Parts: sequence; structure tokens; C-alpha cells
Amino acid sequence: MNALQSTYECLLEKISSREARVGIIGLGYVGLPLAMAIARASFPATGFDIDPEKIVTLNDGRSYIEAVTPDALASEVSGGRFHATSEFSELEACDVVIICVPTPLTRHRDPDLSFVRNTAKVIARYLRRGQLIVLESTTYPGTTDDVVKVILEESGLKSGTDFFVGFSPEREDPGNKKFEVATIPKVIAGDGLMAASLMEAFYGKVVKSVVPVSSTSTAEAVKLTENIFRSVNIALVNELKVIYDAMGIDIWEVIEAAKSKPFGYMPFYPGPGLGGHCVPIDPFYLTWKAREYEIPTRFIELAGEINSAMPRLIADKLAETLNLRFGKAMSKSRILVIGLAYKKNVSDIRESPSLRLIEIMEERGAIVDFHDPHVEEIPPTREHLALQGRRSVALTRDTLKNIDAVTIATDHDAVDYRAIAECAPLVVDTRNVMDRWGFDNANVVKA
Repeated sequence: MNALQSTYECLLEKISSREARVGIIGLGYVGLPLAMAIARASFPATGFDIDPEKIVTLNDGRSYIEAVTPDALASEVSGGRFHATSEFSELEACDVVIICVPTPLTRHRDPDLSFVRNTAKVIARYLRRGQLIVLESTTYPGTTDDVVKVILEESGLKSGTDFFVGFSPEREDPGNKKFEVATIPKVIAGDGLMAASLMEAFYGKVVKSVVPVSSTSTAEAVKLTENIFRSVNIALVNELKVIYDAMGIDIWEVIEAAKSKPFGYMPFYPGPGLGGHCVPIDPFYLTWKAREYEIPTRFIELAGEINSAMPRLIADKLAETLNLRFGKAMSKSRILVIGLAYKKNVSDIRESPSLRLIEIMEERGAIVDFHDPHVEEIPPTREHLALQGRRSVALTRDTLKNIDAVTIATDHDAVDYRAIAECAPLVVDTRNVMDRWGFDNANVVKA
């Protein structure tokens, strides 16, 4: 048996016997649920993060992510299957290392791979023979080969000879109780046949089913395709909403009727814009990469423009309705925004259109508060620093009677919509939630 075969067989045996120690770098919305799934699969898991507060919180068995319950976390910590650390020297003891760090966009909508690059450099410092390094962060096709592998090989070790490299895109859906990490099919790919085999062996023990593809670039393209599909279709219904509204047609009624067709149609729904870390961002990773091939991505860019324009269109609708119904300017109005999170029943505010909506209203002189049962306080964000520290106000009937309008941006279940219907002078509903709850009052306007 040659050295390469021996290295491969040794790691495969560790994975097969669940003795392989797994390191997960980045303990956010992707990394922490993944770490729990790995620990539940009986692999010893070590979570790495640069935030010292997270480390203390996790090792105390306290979770800051809704998808991971405190009981589930405490069980894995007390059972010795998971611990968190900021000591990256512990990477050397890991047999599998998974990168789950952010991949945001710059202000010019170019990929910001600084977190991935810096993480790869740290791993390279402690890289040893016989490790499997996996990237899960969403990125453009070619990143695993052209960025991560290149940085790791600066250590002097070679992928496919001394260590192994793979890519598997995360498929988290915060707030979706039907699926969790272990039950969502996992797309996997490796740099070479041995890496691919190790990827299948490892993830096959963590999740219910794996979907192997031929290359890491293909796996990277799978994730972009999934979210480009959503972005383009959401943009389509957002554009139709504007067109049908001008014609006096209710887009929500149209969609409800259209989705009765049992083939050839899949319902998407309009809203105040796109949020979350994936759908507003991922399409532009492909747009950026396509420039290298001098290929325009007009559809993707148009979808981005339409979705990005929605907060301003909602503010326009609110201003127009305030003026028509009450003869009041937005600059002299007090507005309550319902929902800061980017989707219902979660606390995740990443790229939430509510943040931009509040800014636009305040730029026009309005006094704006927000209520969100899942978000007590606005944390620091890259793009909305002026909103940091603001706190959710209580949703009382007195509060509702002392404002000029409510704008429903996120349709959380834990909101008293009856009180809103009965007490708010005006309700601008971007999610059709009032109709779904049976409140078709004259003070409700769909937007």
C-alpha cells in the first residue's frame, strides 16, 4: 500500500468508526446547527469562532440560535460530544475541518471572500497529513479549487496527496420546522475520487441522504442555482404586483387561483424586498464570475434591481395613502413597522428589507418604531449602523392608537393582528397577512 492509499484508508476508517474529530469553523446560523448534527451522529465535534462571548455561551450550554435548543446544546456539551473554542491550534487534532464563515458582498456587489481566505490561511498553519477540509460557505464556481486549495497548498502539502478537499453547500432554512440539517439532502463533491469518497462517507453518517456531483465547481453552482431560481421568481411576482396594482387587480388573489393548477406552476409570493444571507446575495456571486467570461447576466441583475426597489415602492405606497386618506405628509407621521426579521417566526435580520424600509421612511421625515416578537434589539449590521441599539416597542392598543400607520413587513405568527385591525388608523400590508387572518377592514391597504 503506497503512502497516499494509506493516508486515505486511515481517514476513511476513522470516519467509518466515528472516531474522526470534526472541527467546524464559524458558529452562526450554518455552523452551529451543523455542529449539533455532527455531534448527534456520534462524532466528537469542536466548534471554532473568533467571538469569545459565543465560546463562553456555548460551553455553558446556552444557545443563541433558534434552530438549536438550549436542551439539545446542553446535552451535547455535557455528553462531551461538543465543545467550542477560539484556540485554532486545536485544528491540528481535527480529522475533518468544515468552513462555515460568511461570504457577503461589497458595496459594489462583488464577492467578499476575506472570511474564507483568512480561515483557509489559519487552517494552513495547522494543516497536517490525512485531513479532509470542506468548504460550506456559499460562493462562485471555482472557489474551492482556485482559492481554498491554493491557500492550503501554500503549507507545502498537496491536495489529493497529503490532504483532501471538498465542497458541500449549506441548505439551512431558518424557521422551517419540517426540515433540519440531518433531513435535508446534502450535495457533496471532492477534489478527486478519494476526496469524493471521503465526503460521501462522512456526510452519509451525518445526514439522511447525500447527492454526489462530479466536481466542487458543480456543487458550488448547485447552491447558486437554487437561490437564483428563488430570486428571479420573487422578482417576477414583485413586478407583477406593481403592474396588477395599477390595474386594480389583487396579486394575492391571482396567485391563489394560479396555484390551483396541478402542473407547470409553482407559487412565489411578493413582499417588501428580499432578506436573509442567501437569496439577496448569492446570485451576484455568479454575476461576478460571469464577467470573467464576458457573459452578461441580465436576468439576475434585473431581478436584483426589482427586489432592491421594493422598500422604496412600499414607502411610496404608504406616503400616497396617508396623503389621500388623511391629507397628511409622511414627514409629519408616526409609523410602526411590524417585523424586523427577514422572514416570519425567526430572529434573523440579515439583509432584511425592513431595515432599509425604516431608513427610507426616516429620510422622508417620519418617526418610525418597530415591533418584532423575535427581535428585542437591532444588533450591529454592516449597512445600517444608525439603527443599531433600537428596541422593539410593545404592541398595545394604546401604542396603535397613537400612531398614524402600521406597515406589516414580516408576518410573524406571534403578532396581535386583531388589535392592529381594530386600533390602527391605517395598515399597509406587504404580506397579505390581514386577509389571511380574516381582517379585510377598510383601514387595510395591500402593498
